[in-house]
Amino acid sequence: MKRLVFILPIIFLSVCISCEEKETKITDEIAVYETVDNPPQPKIKLSSEFKDYWYDGDAEITSYKLEQARYGEIREGSAVMVFVTEDFLPDLQVKADNYSKSNIPVLKLNATKNFNTGVYPYSIMQSTFYPVTNNNHALKVTASVQDWCGHVYAQLNNREQFELMSHSYFQGEADQNYKLGKTWTENELWTKLRIDPKSLPIGDLDIIPSLEFTRLKHQEIKAYKAYAVLKDGLYMLSYPNLNRTLKINFENSFPYQINGWEETTLSGHGSESKILTTKATKLETIKSAYWNKNSNADTGLRKTLKLK
Repeated sequence: MKRLVFILPIIFLSVCISCEEKETKITDEIAVYETVDNPPQPKIKLSSEFKDYWYDGDAEITSYKLEQARYGEIREGSAVMVFVTEDFLPDLQVKADNYSKSNIPVLKLNATKNFNTGVYPYSIMQSTFYPVTNNNHALKVTASVQDWCGHVYAQLNNREQFELMSHSYFQGEADQNYKLGKTWTENELWTKLRIDPKSLPIGDLDIIPSLEFTRLKHQEIKAYKAYAVLKDGLYMLSYPNLNRTLKINFENSFPYQINGWEETTLSGHGSESKILTTKATKLETIKSAYWNKNSNADTGLRKTLKLK
């Protein structure tokens, strides 16, 4: 794996430090630290349009009406996608507290779901840290699922190989640590789409499904065969061996906002399982430095987002 540094000029750029009450000011330049996979992929030049939108000191927050398939039934709930740019530490693979030329600028996605199954609730969160240079796989992907039965956590780190860690309250899964060869990850495609939909992989693929899917369906975290299609405003992934199809609907023009998605797969147990489709439909999008909006007076923003 090769590493190099190149410099992109940016004037009066404010880089947000999410979930903290401080900012790092950069007045003359931003350093972009690359970790390039072999074979190296062409790096992109960030457009003024991209910089103006993603480096304005705010995050983009979008709420969705969620119809989630679980246990053979459709459950009503909500989903939220939070996209924000951050500086990322290449070795520790966490958000940087301070600016450095060795940091890696990433577009981070925190994607959450909340829904109830009968009396008990589900809470799901996935985080993806994807380099804005758009020439590498995600640097880190995490997922957690909580319900009243217990919780599970999985993490993928992009180093010399993919390093996988998974913890579960299920006996057959328990605690696992192993490595995988590098390949596409479904989680990274959502952020890659926001940078340049035309760069999305198409045709026959080896791809690691979303960590949410593998944990909910108790599937091994590994690459599976898939086929990808990109049309105007639609990206579709089909996994024949998993009986699963994912469709992402998005705006064709920058900033390529995601209007919703559908995930069709088997839901339920054994002979009672059936093919159902999870759907998410966009409600509202706002730009906000939400990490500073943590007082009771700020709860009105949830009303703006049509969230309970």
